[in-house]
Amino acid sequence: MEISEHIQGILKTLPAKPGCYLMKNAEGTIVYVGKAISLKNRVRSYFHADASHDNKTRRLVREIAHLEWIVVGSELEALILEMNLIKKHRPKYNIRLKDDKRYPYIKIHWNESFPHVTVTRQMAENDGSRYFGPYTSAWAVYQTLDVLRKIFPYLTCDREITGLDKRACLYYDIKLCTAPCIGAASQAQYRQMISDLMEFLGGHSEEIVTRLHSDMEKAAEELRFEKAAALRDQLKAIQTIIERQKIVFAADYKDSDVLAMARNNGEACVQIFFIRNGKLIGREYFILEGTEDSADQEVMSEFIKQFYTEAANIPEQVMLPQEIEEAKIIGEWLRSRRGGKKMEFFVPKDGQPQELVKMAAENATETLTALRAQWEADTHKQEQALAELHSALSLSAPPNRIECYDVSHTQGVATVGAMVVFTQGVPDKKLYRKFNIDSASIGAPDDFASMEEMLTRRFRRWQGGQQTESTPGSKKPDASFSFLPDLIIIDGGKGQLGRAVKVLENYGLADRVPVVGLAKQEEEIFFPHRSNSLMLPRHSQGLYLVQRIRDEAHRFGITAHRARRSKQGLASIMDSIPGIGPARRKALLKHFGSVDKIREASVDELAAAPGMNTAAAESVKANLE
Repeated sequence: MEISEHIQGILKTLPAKPGCYLMKNAEGTIVYVGKAISLKNRVRSYFHADASHDNKTRRLVREIAHLEWIVVGSELEALILEMNLIKKHRPKYNIRLKDDKRYPYIKIHWNESFPHVTVTRQMAENDGSRYFGPYTSAWAVYQTLDVLRKIFPYLTCDREITGLDKRACLYYDIKLCTAPCIGAASQAQYRQMISDLMEFLGGHSEEIVTRLHSDMEKAAEELRFEKAAALRDQLKAIQTIIERQKIVFAADYKDSDVLAMARNNGEACVQIFFIRNGKLIGREYFILEGTEDSADQEVMSEFIKQFYTEAANIPEQVMLPQEIEEAKIIGEWLRSRRGGKKMEFFVPKDGQPQELVKMAAENATETLTALRAQWEADTHKQEQALAELHSALSLSAPPNRIECYDVSHTQGVATVGAMVVFTQGVPDKKLYRKFNIDSASIGAPDDFASMEEMLTRRFRRWQGGQQTESTPGSKKPDASFSFLPDLIIIDGGKGQLGRAVKVLENYGLADRVPVVGLAKQEEEIFFPHRSNSLMLPRHSQGLYLVQRIRDEAHRFGITAHRARRSKQGLASIMDSIPGIGPARRKALLKHFGSVDKIREASVDELAAAPGMNTAAAESVKANLE
């Protein structure tokens, strides 16, 4: 195996210490992150002519153009750093959770006097809140909360709770809020209810049921029949959910997660059963990619590291179908995450624990089979849609890359152009771009001119990228603009289409890039230099794809327009404050970062900002309040 002089030089300098290594390709992209007790021994092993290397490792080594490493103090520190680097860079040769979005959590704002319950995708440390999750589906989280709110009617409004309000909102009347705002529930009573909610989410409901039953009987004895009836209904709702939870162990059994896996064509599905207080309280599945040529033990090991990095709670025991790689060091890390409390991996050999692992494996297999069938069906629909567009629009090939453009504004204010990109029939959101159309602010709004400006800027960037690629050592061009589309869809009729054709002609692309216009009312497709339009069959996959692309461009454009309009509106507030000219406004925004932060600042903090004094600070405070 031939090794470049550059790599050979790096290999000679590797330290025999624990740490992480980052492997990069010729473009400087991190393609693999690993850890080692001895960086020198581990990294060099990749470049030995070793027949034991699998195909994935051989492909990786062929791509390596540069190496970097980070020395740490221990194997545990290397493990934690490796997990953080994989999460940040998502290298293509590492095993990783398939969805790069953050998973949703239920967040209990326990640090508040009257805690709210929200859904978040960001789990903050040491913020005083309690988290439950992660969950794979935001829809499932909201469905869970809809059920729980009927049992534990927590606050959903943002009013300040004093207990002195004269009237409660509608939610109190329909029994979806305990109305602490009017004093119907004290702070202690409300916090007890939220505490019960947290215990219930954690799978510990016996004490809640016992206490509620006692409170119900006491209320009945005191002739508070309405209160007793409310507690009775709450108990019934709790019991209904508990009855659905399968009892698998005695109540004093260790809280456990049961993990098992199914694999197919380079992807793996891991199923988790959550056992709390002896009951199966829930389950989730997660898909991993990049698992080809990796042993089951390695795949499960990587999943455990990535999942429990995100998990809000770590149980005392994790049941597994087989031993995993690095069990000792991963166990040490998980115990540290539990605050030093006991945590163990357990591979059951018989009895009910083994049956649970087997059941989790069967669920994983069924889930992966169902998902693959869904993916294949979706792929077939996308291929069918592209084939229909290929034929109906008389294209030279199926349109692998489709770009759609739309213009959004409010009476000519804050005009934004939107560009969305679909690759093989699927939205490629990292390639979306927005264009602030400044020329539209001069005179009456002109959608045609805005469309022309947007497309001119887009293809100017393409032209510049072509020149950059031919210049040695130049910066890599933006992928959004460096490739030509196989089809352009203009959201609009003949007027916008005409401007698009004009831009393509200016750049010599009229014969290379097909472009059509899509009118909203009848979903008519217009072609350049043709009087007759085309209407795709009403239920065709081609029409569905075109509509989806157009709707996505509209959504993206509206979102960008609202953000710009909001920003301009906030800026105009600053313009109207006496004593705050352009220099001070700019200095304040730079110092505080946003108008909201300026609004939250005290007079003393405002006065301490560059170029400010007490009088100007008081003026800002008075006007923004």
